[in-house]
Amino acid sequence: MRPEAAALIERLGLEPLPEEGGWFRQTWRSPDRVGGRPAGTAIVALFADAPEGFSALHRLPTAEVWHFYLGDPFGLVLLEDGGRSSTVVLGHDLAGGQVVQATVPPGTWMGGRPVPAGGWSLVGSTMAPGFSEGDYQAGDRETLTRDHPSRADEIARLIRWSG
Repeated sequence: MRPEAAALIERLGLEPLPEEGGWFRQTWRSPDRVGGRPAGTAIVALFADAPEGFSALHRLPTAEVWHFYLGDPFGLVLLEDGGRSSTVVLGHDLAGGQVVQATVPPGTWMGGRPVPAGGWSLVGSTMAPGFSEGDYQAGDRETLTRDHPSRADEIARLIRWSG
């Protein structure tokens, strides 16, 4: 991992992000409730070139808005029902097609890593209703590859556990 990424982890007080990977810190959790869930939540996260440094393919039951802050662009792979897929690149090169914010619809498989390889990305995400324990569903390599065969190589790089 590059020294500036390690310094940011320390400076921001980031901790390992369970299951998904990378390092994070929750920055906001609404005290208001919506259907038993927090009305909203936000995190800051860093992903870097390390075995635990990528966002493993997962899905959530509510929309998640990703925000780009610093570092190298972040390639976010999105796998939808019916075999549809896309890659959104979060970054500062707006003229080159990168975006500073992207919304992932509920139930969409998502995962990503800094691009190019060897880099680091500081991003954030906001959810409303907010994240609750038990929301995270890890992707299954076999199922996702069957449903998205053209993305098999990316799926293999963005899965932590076999299945």
